[in-house]
Amino acid sequence: MRGMSMTVEQIAEEALSLPSEARALLADRLVESLDPAEDGYIRQLWAVEALRRRDDVRSGRVKTIPSDVALARVRRAVAR
Repeated sequence: MRGMSMTVEQIAEEALSLPSEARALLADRLVESLDPAEDGYIRQLWAVEALRRRDDVRSGRVKTIPSDVALARVRRAVAR
């Protein structure tokens, strides 16, 4: 692991090279770290996203997978 001397650009470059599942986990962690004053806005954005995802599943635009399969994929991605 590199020291704290990494620039934001270097960190972003490293993060963008991660598998998509790991990038999603990182994005969630970063969002969680934001100022609590932004919480209402973030919750609103997630509510809109949740509805979009629900509609995608109901319409058949996306295929769901069992949670144990999804968690195994995330664990493998994070372990890399």
